[in-house]
Amino acid sequence: MRIAWEEYPASASFDELIGPGGAPRPAATALIEFLSELGPEELATRQKAADVAIRSMGITFTVYHEEGGSIDRAWPLDIIPRVIALDEWRRIEAGLQQRAQALNMFIDDIYHEQRIVRDRVFPRSYLTDSANFRSQCVGIHPPQHIWAHVCGSDLVRGADGTVYVLEDNLRVPSGVSYMLENRQVVKRVFPEVFEAAGILPVDDYPSQLFDMLRALAPAGVEQPEVVVLTPGIYNSAYFEHSYLAHQMGCELAEGRDLVVGDDDIVYMRTIVGWQRVDVIYRRVDDLFLDPEVFRADSTLGVRGLMRAWRAGNVALANAPGAGVADDKLVYTFVPAMIRYYLDQDAILPNVPSFLCADGLQCEHVLANLATLVVKPANESGGYGMLMGPKSTEAERAQFAALIRHNPRNYIAQPVISLSTTPTLVEGGIEPRHLDLRPFILSGREVQVTTGGLTRVAMRKGSLVVNSSQGGGSKDTWIVDTSADHAFARS
Repeated sequence: MRIAWEEYPASASFDELIGPGGAPRPAATALIEFLSELGPEELATRQKAADVAIRSMGITFTVYHEEGGSIDRAWPLDIIPRVIALDEWRRIEAGLQQRAQALNMFIDDIYHEQRIVRDRVFPRSYLTDSANFRSQCVGIHPPQHIWAHVCGSDLVRGADGTVYVLEDNLRVPSGVSYMLENRQVVKRVFPEVFEAAGILPVDDYPSQLFDMLRALAPAGVEQPEVVVLTPGIYNSAYFEHSYLAHQMGCELAEGRDLVVGDDDIVYMRTIVGWQRVDVIYRRVDDLFLDPEVFRADSTLGVRGLMRAWRAGNVALANAPGAGVADDKLVYTFVPAMIRYYLDQDAILPNVPSFLCADGLQCEHVLANLATLVVKPANESGGYGMLMGPKSTEAERAQFAALIRHNPRNYIAQPVISLSTTPTLVEGGIEPRHLDLRPFILSGREVQVTTGGLTRVAMRKGSLVVNSSQGGGSKDTWIVDTSADHAFARS
């Protein structure tokens, strides 16, 4: 029995696979035909096979409870992929490269001349009140003047098809391991599809990351030692830390495995003795990175690490202090940064935003809480937000008090009707809202993953895609439509 796509429920949103009138979008035509021939029963069987593969491969994520406990859950993957045409992707890729370049120039400027502040493009008060500005980083010159070596920018598509940047993640962005594992699982359950050309690969990311990290090594080091610094097994992203270390062929270390010597060089404890470390891909937050400089009670970092970094004896990626640009208020200035530093217009637009730090804009937000999405400047994972249209009067009153108490900490945005894509649910295939997190590597060149981690809201009508709050994921295909590709059943 074929899948009846003509019965796929029409949506007011832009659908990534099915166009107006029920016809597949050009980049998804061959995929839709393949799924139709597969039929609903076989598709459900292959979804079960994917679920078994995920459990057997140990692909998990950690969810924390309010009571302080945590639980590991199998990674949620819907096997119907999200498809983007290569010609559209090239524009998105260029926009992300442009954005990463401007953000790194902004961070470097902020810790040195602060030209953008002096020229009144970025208000000094917003910098003074920043929770992620690190005075300890002033005057430091990281290799290649790059601070945010790995960036995960979240993209959404509106009802009219416009792709917006929703936010930039520059501190310790996570999720790339799930992007890679999603591709491996989908290859296993849809082997027929990957016999055909046209789907761009993503599995070169670990080698690109490793090459970028090695290039950061101090001058004169020919065979740099690279380690991944993790907070440990109880961190929600520990699966990713261990996965990337394994894929890159480098050591996974905790703070207790490293020490900074009297020579301001970092050493790692090994079975054959202490070995010098040249580059650290750190997945530990700034404040826990070095108890000598930041939180004195931290047991996750390495005492003296900032001394070694400042001396140029070790490279840190992402650099401490990069989070000054990982701020939703700073996000609103990125188009202005691009004009200021690059003398270009932004290729990818921001979602229109209101700054509660601005008096007039704040009054507008307070008067329209029922129609807006309100976000704290430095939270992640979808926490601490107000979804105005689905909020209660009590929730709006609570947020109004929070905004008045600390307006700098909040921005507001109109509700974007996120694009949808066909998703397997109990009872068939239905549209579900989704976003996309591509990953950008900044080194001697700026590289963007061909696709990214697509996150999907598994609850009907929900716009919350975070896995910690019930969201799922999809493989993301960038498809070259310049040639005629056919998917054949084996």
